[in-house]
Amino acid sequence: MSAAAVTSSAKLAVNPHKISSLSSRSPLPSAISIRSKRDLPPKRLILVTCTATGDGAKPTVLVAEKLGEAGVQLLEKFANVDCSYNLTPEELNTKISLCDALIVRSATKVGRDVFESSRGRLKVVGRAGVGIDNVDLSAATEFGCLVVNAPTANTIAAAEHGIALMASMARNVSQADASVKAGEWKRNKYVGVSLVGKTLAVMGFGKVGSEVARRAKGLGMRVIAHDPYAPADRAHAIGVDLVSFDEALSTADFISLHMPLTPATSKMLNDETFGKMKKGVRIVNVARGGVIDEDALVRALDAGIVAQAALDVFTKEPPAKDSKLVQHERVTVTPHLGASTMEAQEGVAIEIAEAVVGALNGELASTAVNAPMVSAEVLAELKPYVVLAEQLGRLAVQLVAGGSGVKNVKVTYASARATDDLDTRLLRAMITKGIIEPISDVYVNLVNADYTAKQRGMRISEERGVLDGSPESPLETITVQLGNVESKFASALSESGEVKVEGRVKDGVPHLTKVGSFEVDVSLEGSIILCRQVDQPGMIGTVGSILGESNVNVSFMSVGRIAPRKQAVMAIGVDDMPSKETLKKIGEIPAVEEFVFLKL
Repeated sequence: MSAAAVTSSAKLAVNPHKISSLSSRSPLPSAISIRSKRDLPPKRLILVTCTATGDGAKPTVLVAEKLGEAGVQLLEKFANVDCSYNLTPEELNTKISLCDALIVRSATKVGRDVFESSRGRLKVVGRAGVGIDNVDLSAATEFGCLVVNAPTANTIAAAEHGIALMASMARNVSQADASVKAGEWKRNKYVGVSLVGKTLAVMGFGKVGSEVARRAKGLGMRVIAHDPYAPADRAHAIGVDLVSFDEALSTADFISLHMPLTPATSKMLNDETFGKMKKGVRIVNVARGGVIDEDALVRALDAGIVAQAALDVFTKEPPAKDSKLVQHERVTVTPHLGASTMEAQEGVAIEIAEAVVGALNGELASTAVNAPMVSAEVLAELKPYVVLAEQLGRLAVQLVAGGSGVKNVKVTYASARATDDLDTRLLRAMITKGIIEPISDVYVNLVNADYTAKQRGMRISEERGVLDGSPESPLETITVQLGNVESKFASALSESGEVKVEGRVKDGVPHLTKVGSFEVDVSLEGSIILCRQVDQPGMIGTVGSILGESNVNVSFMSVGRIAPRKQAVMAIGVDDMPSKETLKKIGEIPAVEEFVFLKL
């Protein structure tokens, strides 16, 4: 497929002295044409298509786990449906070569062997739920198979379960129930606490978190929330104040967790953060088990810092039978029931059935979780710039202090090529991916990037600067600017007050070349420490020595400055994540005015 086949519809005349706007609303094609190849060479890169069988016959959908009847009925109007549950891996591999689509929940593993066994016939895998840990996305994409999920139908059910756990915990319902059934009648032992007038901190103000907040307000609770990337106006609309992480911890009587599990949120509640909480706090978790250090929670319960906990999710599921946390007398537990209502199960069934039918009809699914491939020629040329685009997005969002949400994103491409010779959709999608994925559990790709950005209230505008020079390289630089945000690293702000990062590809490797107004040059590999300091002798050696003493390997170091002996920004590439103590030592250097650690 030629580059022209994937060129955006936005083609604008520009000259070397002007920057032209590229519409962020350039529509993706109304359908992606899918040609199924039964004998795909290994790792061939193709543009995926999802179409029904060309001979007029109905496609076949294999439903490998229990699906709500409404979803099955919807599928039967369009396809031949084979509901075969509890298949062994061998049985699944045998059946899959006769199927155009596969629907699973969480128990069925859809690995590379499944896609190989399908011999190119399998066009779409539907995951009836949110998580797709049981599907090999890389193999699916390689074999030209679209993967879709059902991310919205569970929202209300999860919110209701969070409220149910909170009320049950506050009134000791489960413990009292067990006591009465054991023949006891201990009214004084199970005196609870009231919800009205208490402060609830909602940690993660996404779909579920905001629904929990609405219901808690109805119970007479004061609701605050922490989410660095949630728009303040959306929170204020339902009477919720967005606060800092430490303020949420220190003022809350109840804490309800609704953040995704990412490297940044893994074990977010630990010994240190429990120590910042009000004594007697009560914690509810219907999000992901991994956001809590479970051993630390046991210690906090035993110490009386945490009065009670109500948990629907665990780091390992099911948890060990002898788990101290599960067996703790002040802990209420349920077996991951957040989505387990009849209505939610039916909603998930309908949502995934509609996504699968749409994909088989060649429609672009907004719930697609793997990116369709482009031609080998286009991808080979854009590959390092695709990596650069995502890394710049990741850097930019980590520089945001939070509070107002990321709403305005401006991307500028500098290139010597003609305007119609560069399709920016893939680059724009990767910048969106870099901004959104570190702060959510959404999977972003070429198919759903614009939709996902719109759902989060994020507007992406693109500009094109045409340079003099050789058009051999598709791009000279990519600049990403986030407007109307506060920065945790003031030097990252441009003269117009936007968080600004710029990068280019050198010898096939993405490099960060500008932070705010400061010129730097650091490879975008590993992680980066940015320091603003007084420009004076010995700074490189001082910082390098601290990192060396902590056995942190430095891959690159670059210094950009306004003028000699004035201010400078040092960008340090590191292979390892420095400890908190190491970063504290860097921050305590007298000449260092501010610094930030950015994980790529």
